[in-house]
Amino acid sequence: MSSRNKRRAAAASALLLAGIALAGCAEDSTDGESQTAGGTSPGEGKAGCEQLTEFGDLSDREVNVYTSIIAPEDQAHKDSYKLFEECTGATVNYEGSKEFEAQLVVRVRSGNAPDIAYIPQPGLLKTLVEQTDKVVPAPDSVSANVDEFFGEDWKSYGTVADTFYAAPLGANVKSFVWYSPGMFEENGWTVPETWDDMMALSEDIAASGVKPWCAGIESGEATGWVVTDWLEDAVLRDAGPDVYDQWVNHEIAFDDPAIAEALDRVGSVLKDENMVNGGIGDVKSIATTPFQEGGLPIVEGDCAMHRQASFYAANWDPETTTVAEDGDVFAFYLPTTNEDFGKPVLGGGEFVAAFSDAPEVQAFQTYLSSDVWANEKAIATTAGGWVSSNKGLDINNLVSPIDQLSASTLQDPDAVFRFDGSDQMPGAVGAGSFWSEMTSWITGASTADSLANVESSWPTS
Repeated sequence: MSSRNKRRAAAASALLLAGIALAGCAEDSTDGESQTAGGTSPGEGKAGCEQLTEFGDLSDREVNVYTSIIAPEDQAHKDSYKLFEECTGATVNYEGSKEFEAQLVVRVRSGNAPDIAYIPQPGLLKTLVEQTDKVVPAPDSVSANVDEFFGEDWKSYGTVADTFYAAPLGANVKSFVWYSPGMFEENGWTVPETWDDMMALSEDIAASGVKPWCAGIESGEATGWVVTDWLEDAVLRDAGPDVYDQWVNHEIAFDDPAIAEALDRVGSVLKDENMVNGGIGDVKSIATTPFQEGGLPIVEGDCAMHRQASFYAANWDPETTTVAEDGDVFAFYLPTTNEDFGKPVLGGGEFVAAFSDAPEVQAFQTYLSSDVWANEKAIATTAGGWVSSNKGLDINNLVSPIDQLSASTLQDPDAVFRFDGSDQMPGAVGAGSFWSEMTSWITGASTADSLANVESSWPTS
């Protein structure tokens, strides 16, 4: 998730947790049973409509969708709904808003909830479910699609108190290292396959007179979130997904020895003057460099590697920089440290929550959770910049090489996906002390002190 969405989601969760009394009651749930409008579906016999005909004739019905995805990214979403409208006769009304998270709370509170909302973090979904009675469990057709096309890890993030509510939608991969293929080829460097290989390569690059790494973590009120991603990736690799889950849920202390070990591993890169901050300055310059600019020295040859998510592709100037395996810049998977934990993948995404169980709403949920929609969305996204973890997505339908790499990473049978940890922690931590203490750590604070300060900030209830 972007830092902007992190702040908005944290604010929305805070409003709900403050005990806002929400008016109205949810429509009666059918506990998984599909609703039908009766009649013959317009999609009978049409390719791609097979799953939707069971909902009957939905002509003249409307589905209202509310999301944080705005122009220009919204057009591809709207275009991807055309097949659904042809199959069902229903109309999808799309509404994107920069104030989505805060306004969603207001609308639910006033009894004006949308039919569908794209929730950008599991924590906000959990809060909405627990603090309101408005979110409707997903129908069986959606559950079956998620079982078929997504891993168990993804389904768990759409589940609250053993009830499945929300299917995954889009996704992003954070476990990437950006580099210059040309620079690597010219110097005889090869993409590392293990963490040890990566550190050995870093030492070789440093010996050549080039700083191996560059980084920037400045992001306004959200300064520090970049380091939280580094740490989360390291915890997944060193301690494994089970310990990661315990840490995120505060079942072990934030400053548990396993977490301290992982942060020290991150420090072997980010706090070593020999490793950073190529083309920018010393270690402390990381804290004052905007995260959008952190990797840019790669194209100037001033640094060799930059750890950042797939969405960093948007920061390269498309007129002067080609993002491709044989282009000016590309990315490789951040290597693991322990083969026992498979292929850990840190990332984010959205989830489809419903506030109505009307047949047209259930039909749209079913469509969005299918392989059909994933491929329609890929084809509609002609400029790239979107990917899904849906295993039915044909990677060849993605136009961007980095999107293709992201999809192949998510679809890897060995992939063990975990959602961004700070997005799941209480707002006071995940969007507060975790960010600030990682900034302090970069500028000189010790691992022990920084982690202990976050631990002491964890809400007691």
